[in-house]
Amino acid sequence: MAYKLGGMVDRVRILAATAVLTASLSACAPSLGPPPPGRMAAPPPIADSTFRAADFAWSQVPGKNTLSGAMVHTGAVRYSCAGQTVVLTPETPWARKRMQVLYESDQHAALAADDVRSRQNQAPPGDSNPFVKRVLCDAADHFSFAGLPDGAWYVVTLAKPVAGQTGPSLAMMRRVITRGGKVTAFEL
Repeated sequence: MAYKLGGMVDRVRILAATAVLTASLSACAPSLGPPPPGRMAAPPPIADSTFRAADFAWSQVPGKNTLSGAMVHTGAVRYSCAGQTVVLTPETPWARKRMQVLYESDQHAALAADDVRSRQNQAPPGDSNPFVKRVLCDAADHFSFAGLPDGAWYVVTLAKPVAGQTGPSLAMMRRVITRGGKVTAFEL
């Protein structure tokens, strides 16, 4: 019996020594570091641009911000937005992608309205009408939106050449940000 017990003690000692040796060696194992160039992990995919009504919820909360816009008259042909509807769309992944497709930018554009319309079928589908705000551009080419929460928005309107001028109608778009209960003045 003592013989059997002695053998078990030897086995336990061997196993313990093996465990200590394995732990010691693994502590000395080299670190492989980051993968070599060209082997980097793929970046996360671009945000999904699927239309989701829930993405617009933030814009429906009353706020204390105001956007005050004006049409700027530059270039050989003078344009006006007088009498045109100005649309304010809350920024969401869907809206951002839509602006990129329609206006070839998600920041600012003044493009021929016919060109913008020609890209309608390429833009992601969805109906933001329940979430957008609308006002009319006045005779002095000014407009404003009040009671807005903090956030990013897209202002869109149509501009036409003033009387006596010729040129295509322009689709105007600009991204604007509201925050801090302030009036944000901007130009199209």
